[in-house]
Amino acid sequence: MTGYKVGAYVKLAKLWERRRDEAVRYHKDYYAEKYANTPQVELKGVFIDITGKKEIWRRPQMIQLLMECRAGHVNCIATQTKAYLAANTEDLFFLIHYLFHLPHRIDIVTEDPQYNINTIANEESQRESLTVAATKYAKVESARYVAWLNEISAAMDMMEVLNG
Repeated sequence: MTGYKVGAYVKLAKLWERRRDEAVRYHKDYYAEKYANTPQVELKGVFIDITGKKEIWRRPQMIQLLMECRAGHVNCIATQTKAYLAANTEDLFFLIHYLFHLPHRIDIVTEDPQYNINTIANEESQRESLTVAATKYAKVESARYVAWLNEISAAMDMMEVLNG
């Protein structure tokens, strides 16, 4: 990795709410250690949602991360598993379509050994394949993509109001 501004993302089940401080501390330490000796990576933040909400637009820290990507403050999302990013294939494709069509490049790196995503290494042209699949899906389901995008935009607008 060279010159990456990483936003790490974690989505934990609602049951972690009782141990929120411990979970947050663990994941922040995990990513700080992971990138501590990687000078070409700047960890911009660890975004952690502890919620039972599956929809991306209902996860405040995911919305904050998307805003950071849109603003150019983050150009790589790191996560342990793609399941943290999206609860289902549709949301994953909509998310990829959104991120990969921002004016500046956003990469995704997961650690999931079975379904690893690494658009930086881009082995087997993974980035291009994901882009094509996500774009085709968003086109076929254009009404649902527009509805999804409207929810994301509304959540971002609300976050901007709350952040002042």
